[in-house]
Amino acid sequence: MKILVLNAILYTADNGRIPEVSTIKDTMIYGICRGFRRLGHEVTLVAAADYCPRGGAEQYDFEVLFFPTAWRRLCPPTVLPCLPGLRRFLRERSGEYDLVLASETFSLLTWEAARICPEKTIIWQELTAHQRKMHELPSRFWHAVAARWGMKRVRAVVPRSKPAYDFIRRYMPMTVDRVVDHGIDLDKFACSEAKKRQFISSSQLIHRKNVEGIIRIFRDFHALPDYADVRLLIAGRGEEEVRLRQMVKDWALEDCVEFLGFLPRTELNRHMRESMALLVNTRRDLNMVSIPEAIVSGTPVLTNMEPASAGYIRREGLGIACAAWGPDELRQMVDGNAEFVRRCVAYRERLSNVYSARQFLEIREETSAVCR
Repeated sequence: MKILVLNAILYTADNGRIPEVSTIKDTMIYGICRGFRRLGHEVTLVAAADYCPRGGAEQYDFEVLFFPTAWRRLCPPTVLPCLPGLRRFLRERSGEYDLVLASETFSLLTWEAARICPEKTIIWQELTAHQRKMHELPSRFWHAVAARWGMKRVRAVVPRSKPAYDFIRRYMPMTVDRVVDHGIDLDKFACSEAKKRQFISSSQLIHRKNVEGIIRIFRDFHALPDYADVRLLIAGRGEEEVRLRQMVKDWALEDCVEFLGFLPRTELNRHMRESMALLVNTRRDLNMVSIPEAIVSGTPVLTNMEPASAGYIRREGLGIACAAWGPDELRQMVDGNAEFVRRCVAYRERLSNVYSARQFLEIREETSAVCR
């Protein structure tokens, strides 16, 4: 089977800036493409050229096409990329593909696929609410008019989380009730039930990730009897790193808080699988790749309710998800760690990229194009 994956935005920009990267192989969408390849299918990934790695010479496991963007003021590449060459590509080559997987309903790429080859198109929905730009007006118009009427013939809409299902089902009646999460390449993430007395935070060190809040809570937890030996590892880099390091120094936490900087995937996995929990206290995020990476490493997650994955973490007992966690939840993660870890190990296969890819193929077989 030949599969076309449309996903213009490969990674999240911060404050409208697309960071320079050396590889796209650690992105969520690349992982799902590898899942299709592992099942023996041919894959083509289409993305915006703005997200091409430095040098542009990276070798891939499948065909990756970077299309130039246009109308950048009206259609910012970080929000709603416009790829003028895609229409011609779809008209000329969509007949080659058996499945077109388009990321997000609010997308010009998805619009083109829905108009040119709707019977082959499955939309993978991540957004759980309207985008806030211009008081939500563009998003509300798009979903109420463009999506509802212009995309009504697509094969199916598949949510990436229960909140995403609740949101998009209001506009797209062909939304299936099966959630397909981002899959993780298990070959790259070893799993361990042996833990050190340490927590880990893995994210950009920017305001939105609220690593400051994690350090503040850890300071209070560190003062509790019997927990003074527990350490906190902070992986990542960003504009707030200097301030965070000074905060740790001011609070005399230098002996128990270690900044790891940016780590290669194998090194990050080692620290992740040795830790008792991944700590997440983000101010605003939907799907965080670090969460499934932690779970497949056998490491439970302590998170607030911002990530879309908070629901299944709570439901499956893969850690603790609550509106505002504090020292008491950190204590629970330590005291009940063995059971949390056991559940993560048991859940591991359900977060693999192969499992996610297989679900899309099953949904394709179970649904039929709605031709009107």
